[in-house]
Amino acid sequence: MDSLINHPVILAVFSILIIGMLILDLGVLNKKSHAITSKEAAYWSILWISLSMGFSAIIYHYLGFEKFSQFQGAYWIEKALSVDNLFVFILVFGYFNVSKELQHKVLFWGVLGALFFRAIFIFSGVWILNYTYLPEMELFGKTVTINYLLTLFGIILIIAGVKSWFSTNSDDGDQDFSKSPGARLVHRFFKVSAQFDGDKFFTIQNGLKMATPLFVVLVIIEFTDLLFAVDSIPAIFAIAPDDPFILYTSNIFAILGLRSLYFLLANFMYMFSKLHYGLAIILAFIGVKMIIAPFIHISSLISLSIVGSVLLISVVWSFLFPNKE
Repeated sequence: MDSLINHPVILAVFSILIIGMLILDLGVLNKKSHAITSKEAAYWSILWISLSMGFSAIIYHYLGFEKFSQFQGAYWIEKALSVDNLFVFILVFGYFNVSKELQHKVLFWGVLGALFFRAIFIFSGVWILNYTYLPEMELFGKTVTINYLLTLFGIILIIAGVKSWFSTNSDDGDQDFSKSPGARLVHRFFKVSAQFDGDKFFTIQNGLKMATPLFVVLVIIEFTDLLFAVDSIPAIFAIAPDDPFILYTSNIFAILGLRSLYFLLANFMYMFSKLHYGLAIILAFIGVKMIIAPFIHISSLISLSIVGSVLLISVVWSFLFPNKE
């Protein structure tokens, strides 16, 4: 099957877009820390979604509809799961009293870390999958080849879906983030100052170099993303388990649009109070798809249609019956 790796033009376009936008974001438009307005966040969100859809159009032109559907499916799954993760970011920033002027910098460097770790997870995951196929066997009158790692991922996603169905955002509301793994890691290797020093991650006090609370927040955000990837990465493996470049490019576009989406939705998260039900259904569906894949093939188009429909219904449900607590 054709892959992005065989199309250097597409990979070149992807690399130029991502590097160019990162340079524009940090080096030109956001040299100085400032509060991101809803209007600015809306512009950036529209821009990132437009770039993502434009890139998927390039994939459609060069690789056809199947790869286009895989990109779209993986992109919207990652995007949907990211929205649920934004609530944790809000709680972390609120717990440490991080001002709106400093939140953008934390999220930017957090995203750069996510780019690195997602590459490791996705490319190593696809490589490992190639070595986890069982020999052909006869089951239910069919000759099948089962991948036990994908089956395990499927079970994990079904369990995650059940947890998501019965969870609420308020479950994390009383969490003590100062005792989280990320915070403990920073305190283990650095002395941490009690005060912020502008937008600096490190400061000098009494001749001693110390980490600032802003650095603690950055590491907590990074750890949160790693935990979030435990669900999101197996979920997208169900879409294109044999093409890490489709998975990585869709993942990166979704993540890079996460910061602007955060500032756009931060004040309106209560309007997405029913989203976790939709995510529960999506995770369970993808888990079932992984388990039955050796017996029943569910096309990328059907998967995309189901994911899109469930998301739309859960968002409309949230808007019609918002939780304003």
